[in-house]
Amino acid sequence: MQNFEPQLIDLHFQGTPGVVAVYVWDTGDGLALVDTGPGSTLEALKAGLDLLGAGWGDVRHILLTHIHFDHAGAAGQILDYSPRARVYVHERGARHLVSPERLYASAAQIYGDQMEALWGEMRPMDADRVTALAGGETLRLGGAEVRALYTPGHAVHHLAYVVGDELYTGDVGGIRLVPQQQTRPPTPPPDIDLAAWQQSAAELGALDVRRLHLAHFGTYAQGTDHWDPLLENLEREAKWMRERLPQVADPAELYEPFTEWVLEQVEAGAPGLGAAYRFASPPAMNVMGLAHYWQKQWKKQKEQGDE
Repeated sequence: MQNFEPQLIDLHFQGTPGVVAVYVWDTGDGLALVDTGPGSTLEALKAGLDLLGAGWGDVRHILLTHIHFDHAGAAGQILDYSPRARVYVHERGARHLVSPERLYASAAQIYGDQMEALWGEMRPMDADRVTALAGGETLRLGGAEVRALYTPGHAVHHLAYVVGDELYTGDVGGIRLVPQQQTRPPTPPPDIDLAAWQQSAAELGALDVRRLHLAHFGTYAQGTDHWDPLLENLEREAKWMRERLPQVADPAELYEPFTEWVLEQVEAGAPGLGAAYRFASPPAMNVMGLAHYWQKQWKKQKEQGDE
């Protein structure tokens, strides 16, 4: 494979196309991957590399946007199969990849007996093969110059990557499974920060790039058609949660009404997309993340008022 143009590999997460993507290109010094997907889709990633005439031994650079399972879960296994590969990740996420036991155990409390089927195995990795980034670095990977940008809001360990006029947004660029679907925010716990996300989106939206590559899902033109709906929906969903959370004893009571409200909007713009959207951005997780955000905000306000 000799092609600097990024190629999309559809991981068919949970047997569903168009939900989770990995991007790959030839740096001239081996392949670079942007994200890896979860351990449960490792075979789909391998099949995608096979179709490009490549294999695990060709992988040299793994650029992780953040450490959530759907983006980084397979990274440890890939290092085992790709002896020359190195992982790049934000410094606040690096230790969780080297020793993922606590991260995995915490997630297992949420997903229970679905954990293995959803996410598969997450293997630890050798710290010597991990480069921790703060954001702001420029990496020279073969013939490719890669800028790592710190982009919090979705996660405190989130990076976006710019390669030439291509921008790999991770999840701070939102969920947009098809062109006609309005961009929407994935808001899982525990790091959602509205102000930080708004700032990150403004900075990425102002970049002089040609295309946006989303993990969920696909490639779109840079422009306000993508970023404006993301910010509008982030504000709208946060407001919905702020107004209703004080009315319930448990945020779980809001799972069903929030899901109905969001999926109605998704289906209105892209009929038939609801099932795939549930996999890309599970509404119950979004409720948990927004509820956690507002609870932190209210606690902070109370503490400041008590001073």
